[in-house]
Amino acid sequence: MKKTVELYEGKAKKVFDTDIEGVVIVSYKDDATALDGLKKGTIMGKGAINNRISNYLMQLLEKEGIPTHFVRELNDRETAVKKVSIVPLEVIVRNISAGSFSKRYGVEEGIVFEEPTIEFSYKNDALHDPLLNAYHAVALDLADKTEIQHIKLLAFRINYILKEFFKTRNIKLVDFKMEFGRLPDGTIVLADEISPDTCRFWDYDTNQKLDKDRFRRDMGGVEDAYEEMYRRVFG
Repeated sequence: MKKTVELYEGKAKKVFDTDIEGVVIVSYKDDATALDGLKKGTIMGKGAINNRISNYLMQLLEKEGIPTHFVRELNDRETAVKKVSIVPLEVIVRNISAGSFSKRYGVEEGIVFEEPTIEFSYKNDALHDPLLNAYHAVALDLADKTEIQHIKLLAFRINYILKEFFKTRNIKLVDFKMEFGRLPDGTIVLADEISPDTCRFWDYDTNQKLDKDRFRRDMGGVEDAYEEMYRRVFG
């Protein structure tokens, strides 16, 4: 498999076309952004850690019947994935109050919900990814009702599988962001990544933060947190 042209460069990844139809290569960077792009920096080793953790979790989900874009890991930073058309919705599942949820509703962090919540935001940097509901998504032609219902079912199933997995690693899955894509035949699959960049991970006993919040909040120990998550995921 060979790279041909660069298709896209985002905040944390580059995407390259390949000589294989329907397959692209995702290359993970050490660049980090937060606060809607206002805060920028570098987390050394992050790209390789996110790549390997995400690939491990994608394969775990595939074994549980969740369709994903994963094809195969090529090296520490690069992975071959199915070429998809991204549904322009960020899907956030929350198990515990934290981050923007706590700020938005004026509640303390750490409240364990009786059942998980789900939020959608419009994936649009120029508009700062505003929250929207299913009716808005349909009105804006981002997805149809059937796709949205399917995405919700997949999201809650993914949450259950990952929560149970992370319990075995003494980690609380507080909340996480997902993106989904359409294959050429319209099949919806999990895309993007699952990593300390896109999830909130807390130590089960101490609630120590082991994710990108350490970068967002200038808490220090950012590289150590990513490395600790790597160690725990891989046992």
